[in-house]
Amino acid sequence: MPTESFSSAWVRRLAAVLLLVLLGAVGLLGPAQAGTLEAVLAPGELIADHAKLESECASCHVRFNPKGQDALCMDCHKDVGQDVRKRMGFHGKARDPEASCRGCHTDHKGRKARIVQFDPKGFDHKQTDYLLRGKHKDAACDKCHASAKKYRQAASDCLSCHKKDDTHKGGILDKAGAIAKCSDCHTESGWKDTHFEHGKHTRFALEDKHARLKCDDCHAKARYRDTPRTCIGCHQKDDEHKGLYGSKCESCHNAKAWKDSTFNHDADTRYSLRGKHRKVQCNDCHTGHLYKVKLAQDCFSCHKKDDKHKDTLGRDCESCHSESGWRDPPRFDHDKTSFPLLGKHIKAECKACHKSQLFKEAPKDCLSCHQKDDKHQGTLGKACADCHSERDWKTTSGRFDHSATRFPLRNAHATSKVKCSDCHTKGLTGFRQTAMTCYACHQKDDKHEGSQGKQCETCHNDASWKVTLFDHGKTRFPLTGRHNGVVCQDCHASKRFKDTPRECVACHLKDDKHKATLGAQCETCHNTRHWKSWDFNHDKRTKYPLTGSHTQVACAACHTQPAPKGKAIADIGQRCVDCHAKDDAHDGQFGRRCEQCHRTAGWLQTEKTLSQSSYKVFTLNVHLAHVVGWCSHSQRLAPLPAHAAVPTLPAMDAHRHPARAGLGTRLPARDGAEPGGQRAQRTGADRQREV
Repeated sequence: MPTESFSSAWVRRLAAVLLLVLLGAVGLLGPAQAGTLEAVLAPGELIADHAKLESECASCHVRFNPKGQDALCMDCHKDVGQDVRKRMGFHGKARDPEASCRGCHTDHKGRKARIVQFDPKGFDHKQTDYLLRGKHKDAACDKCHASAKKYRQAASDCLSCHKKDDTHKGGILDKAGAIAKCSDCHTESGWKDTHFEHGKHTRFALEDKHARLKCDDCHAKARYRDTPRTCIGCHQKDDEHKGLYGSKCESCHNAKAWKDSTFNHDADTRYSLRGKHRKVQCNDCHTGHLYKVKLAQDCFSCHKKDDKHKDTLGRDCESCHSESGWRDPPRFDHDKTSFPLLGKHIKAECKACHKSQLFKEAPKDCLSCHQKDDKHQGTLGKACADCHSERDWKTTSGRFDHSATRFPLRNAHATSKVKCSDCHTKGLTGFRQTAMTCYACHQKDDKHEGSQGKQCETCHNDASWKVTLFDHGKTRFPLTGRHNGVVCQDCHASKRFKDTPRECVACHLKDDKHKATLGAQCETCHNTRHWKSWDFNHDKRTKYPLTGSHTQVACAACHTQPAPKGKAIADIGQRCVDCHAKDDAHDGQFGRRCEQCHRTAGWLQTEKTLSQSSYKVFTLNVHLAHVVGWCSHSQRLAPLPAHAAVPTLPAMDAHRHPARAGLGTRLPARDGAEPGGQRAQRTGADRQREV
């Protein structure tokens, strides 16, 4: 016995060592070799549905992770995976969170093995989404679950199984117009037991006598769809009006009793029944189709035969008659017409205005009856009531409202001093011909003699003729600065205001300190705030900017001549010599371009250096100036001595400054004498040679 137990222990140890070696080999080998090895170590064949995965162990197994197998199962069986995730169906509701797929479905048991162990008799249907109730509990599984389909594919709606039992043939609709659900009426306890609520599930609630009817009374031959919901749909045979009153039976009848009418003519129509109209039958007035033939509401439409006036007084019978009796005394009230009787009209007889029985044709304007009394002969129109009243034709005081015309009376025009005849001078027939302009009446008061036009209201108003409200800012000369405090007479010497000139010099010529040397446009420098406050930017407003010492020079130093007519200033030139010819110490020998050496900062300040190019040009200009100077002074200069040489242009690179040119050693003095004080003797040939 000890020897046998010892041998068994060694066998177990050897098997464990071999298993460890195999596991290490699987980890060290490549995927291909490892897959072959795993296939060799498989505990058995897969079922027929999994046979294609026989050599693909990784499709179902995760190395060293047994729980990872569930995710791989659900990747293939997606419908089961979806149930598990959503907690629905058999696998979603009955599955233990800790359980695994292989706990129920273990493979590697051979091709014909059944890895789904299902006992229909012991299965609890509560673990599904469809709870069995009533007669469904006694039904066999194959009644709902077809053999060719999965259990989960069984339909859950009634009609899928009971379509052959549907006697309505889809004819019952819900409120939305779709086919109603069987469960709305039927239950699992019995197919013929119903609990249908007509008002809840349809658009036709059953009330009163309708609630006591059988379904077949309205739904003949089990026809539930398209059953009419209108009264006339079922009660057309009961319609005593023969369709003349339309199909809206509910307007008069209800479900309580067909013969009792609930129609209220006073509340439901725009024609209330009064007096004898209440005793009249409906068809006495409504002789045609109620909704096609519109019944008139006026008296004349029904009582034309009773009109003793033969339509001469119109068709407003109710103006005089009432529904209580056609022959009752008239109750006509003239005040309710468009022409109420007032004043002396109250005492007038009807025939005084109504010449015939056609009362409505009687005119309502005054002139139609009182044309013979019109003193204005129609010039003021037909609105006599604007001035006259019914009390007395001749009394007009206080009646006429002048503000209703195009010329309302205000202020001085409205005083009692002004009479109508003061403005209306053409008699009773000429009121409309009266002019409305100020000038028409006040021409004699015009102190301006017509020079300001005829629009007097621009300055004057009707409160007082002498008070003016003239706005000078609306003219071509707005008042600004000190002009605002000046009285009118200072500028306007006469009442002819438009003749007043607008130029500054017209009034301020005596104040012109420049004596017209700077022109007549004073506003160029001065403003209306103060005469001595002036501002002129010489740099921006002229073509000659002031620099250096020029900025300190007074205007009169350069502008010495009066400006010609039509010009702002006299032409004074822009060259230095135009003003500084008297200051030229060189006597023109260096030309007229003083700015080449001098600066505006000071006349004695000269440029110290010249560039090479500018120096050459400057030297050439100086030589030419000398030659021109000799020629211009030939008449007063003596000829040069025989030993004197004509000046020549020195080399440009030998002389860098005019002082070194040596020209002065051979030039004659300004008075024609030689530098030594001796007068030069030159012949005509010398002058010709010099030229």
